[in-house]
Amino acid sequence: MGTHQHHHHHHDHDGKAPSLLLPLILIAGFAVVEAIGGWWTGSLALLGDAGHMVSDALALALAWLGSWVARKPATRKHNFGLVRAEVIVALVNSLLMLAVIAGIAYEAVHRLVEPQPVQGGEVMLIAFIGMLINIVVAWMLHSGHHSLNSRAALLHVLGDLLGSVAAVVAGAVIYFTGWMPIDPILSIFIAVLILISTLRLLNEVLHVLMEGVPRHIDIQAVEHALTATAKVREIHHLHIWALSSEKTALSAHVVLEDMRDWHPVLSDLRHMLHERFNIGHVTLQPETVDALTSGAAGCWLTGKEASEPHHECDDHDHDHPHTH
Repeated sequence: MGTHQHHHHHHDHDGKAPSLLLPLILIAGFAVVEAIGGWWTGSLALLGDAGHMVSDALALALAWLGSWVARKPATRKHNFGLVRAEVIVALVNSLLMLAVIAGIAYEAVHRLVEPQPVQGGEVMLIAFIGMLINIVVAWMLHSGHHSLNSRAALLHVLGDLLGSVAAVVAGAVIYFTGWMPIDPILSIFIAVLILISTLRLLNEVLHVLMEGVPRHIDIQAVEHALTATAKVREIHHLHIWALSSEKTALSAHVVLEDMRDWHPVLSDLRHMLHERFNIGHVTLQPETVDALTSGAAGCWLTGKEASEPHHECDDHDHDHPHTH
């Protein structure tokens, strides 16, 4: 009766791929139009927005690939499936966005030093169309799933939407006043806004990759809920980590008075963890008070003789103090 492992397989990603395909086509198609328009009008804001849209298209392509890979079933080599793929894709997208921001900032500074003529009216028209497309795509992504992967793609599109707004404003100012520096100034402003959001997302992605406790879960609350369950005496070796932004795993040792109570207790614990904390991947190991006291419970883990002292059998126990 060493361990019991239970998995809930929710196909959260089902349907995500088609929802990403149409935005991908829209973004990629207009990126070409905006790049040509930016080159023709001489607008950095438009060229920067086109750069955003190219990165958006790549982000959406990666997000589509990530969602497709994440739906693959578990195998002997990857027994949790490939759900971590969406986190890796979000990391790649974040790093890509940092590169785009750096490129825009560099070109903007160059434009401030050496202003170049911009056709304000044409910039306004092209940027306005781009803004409408970005609003539609952002709405599509926001109304879908809210995984790290889709949020990374949405971040790209929102950044591009801000870029389109900036390009419209820049075009209007240049058209009505002829003041050229507004073009690179607004480009830098948008780059800073996107940088803040990107760093926040990057921090969250790294937290998942470092096996941190999911930010929406209070580990002390989970521990209290486990120990409050009927016939549970103690909980120790409690670990909670995120497989992806939508799937959480937990493992723990559960101490009982009588091992005959284990199966109903296991059912109660599984149900409580799923309903209260949305934890679907649960691994619980039962132990009895007598076995824990004598050291036998620790010896189950290492194969040492039960007569040896408990602290020599389980050298990890000091890292996870018992909770009564």
